[in-house]
Amino acid sequence: MSVIVLVLVGVLVLVVGGCVCVVWASRGGPRWVRGVAAVTLAVGELVRKSGRSGRGSSSNSNSDSGSSE
Repeated sequence: MSVIVLVLVGVLVLVVGGCVCVVWASRGGPRWVRGVAAVTLAVGELVRKSGRSGRGSSSNSNSDSGSSE
């Protein structure tokens, strides 16, 4: 069980570090921070899309398809 906890803690550290890099990059951080932020946002988008396709079309909270012009 301790291996599972270590893996989850590692994933949590990566997620928090990625979020910190996104905020830092938005304030004009160094080049490596902008790279980590871009990877973090891309992975987040992939996770979001995979979660959306797995749930089907029963969700009514899809705000991307509406026209807000």
